Amino acid sequence: MKSALLKLHLAVFLWGFTGVLGRAISLNTGLLVWWRMFITVVCMWILFILLRKTEKISLKNFLIIGGIGTILACHWLCFYGSIKYANVSIALTCLSASGFVSAVLEPLFFRRKINPKELLFGLFTVVGIFLVYKGNVRFSVGIYIGIAATFLTVIVSILNKKLVDNFKPETLTIYQLTGGFIGLSILMPLYNHFFPEKTYLPEHSDWIWLIVLAVVCTIFTFILYTQALKHLSAFTMNLTLTLEPVYGIILAFLIYKENKDLSSSFYIGFILIIAAVVFQTRSITKRPRIIVPRE
Repeated sequence: MKSALLKLHLAVFLWGFTGVLGRAISLNTGLLVWWRMFITVVCMWILFILLRKTEKISLKNFLIIGGIGTILACHWLCFYGSIKYANVSIALTCLSASGFVSAVLEPLFFRRKINPKELLFGLFTVVGIFLVYKGNVRFSVGIYIGIAATFLTVIVSILNKKLVDNFKPETLTIYQLTGGFIGLSILMPLYNHFFPEKTYLPEHSDWIWLIVLAVVCTIFTFILYTQALKHLSAFTMNLTLTLEPVYGIILAFLIYKENKDLSSSFYIGFILIIAAVVFQTRSITKRPRIIVPRE
C-alpha cells in the first residue's frame, strides 16, 4: 500500500512538473507539443512492443480513439499556450477547475440530471477563477486559453469513459497518442502559417527537456499510475490527483519566482478552487479517474 501511494504521489508530482518544463522549452507551443508527442509515441511503441503490450484494433476504433487523441493534442496546445501567455501558476489554476466543468458537461453527454452538490462546488470554482482573473488582468489571454484547455481535457475524459471498459489502458493510451500525433501533424502547416518559426528543430537544451517531458513525465508516469491503480481506492486516487496543480505551482514559485508576479486575489481564488475540488471528490468519488495522458 505504501509503495503504491508513493508511486502515485511521484506520478502526480511529475505531472505537476510538466508546466515548469513547458516554460523552460524555447519552442513555440505548436512545436513543443508536436515534438513531445513524436518522442512519446516512438518511445512508447518501442517499449510496448518489447513488453508485448500492443494489440490490434479496427480502423473504425482507431479513428475514434485517434480523434479523441487529436482533442488531447489541442488541449496540450492550449495548456502550454496558457503558460506562454501567462505563467505556470495561472495555467494550472485554470486546469484545477476541471471538476466544475465536468459536473456541467457530463450530464449533457450521458443524459442524466445535474447533481446540485456538484453545482454548489462549481460555484466556488467560478468565484475562484474570477478572483484569479480580477487580480491578474494582464494575464487575461493566458487565462482564456487556460479555460479552453480545461474544457478540452474534460471532453477527452468524458469521451474516454465510453471507451475505457472496452480497451486496455495501454491500448487506449498508445493509439490515442498516435492518432493525436497524426491529427496534430495535419494541423501543423496551418499553425506554422500563423505562428512561423525560423527553425523547427529544438535547441540543445530543448532536446533534454523534451525527452524528460516525453519519457519521464508521460510514459514513466503512466506506468506509475497504472501500477498504483491496482492497489489504491478511488477516493485516494482522485484526492491525490488534486495535488497536481499544488505541486506544479510550488515548483513554479521555487524555480521561476512566479509568486512575485501574482496578486493576493490569486491565492484566495486558488484556495477556493482547491477546496471545492477536495470537497467534490469526498462527495462523489466512486471510481478512479480515467487513465489518459495528462499535462
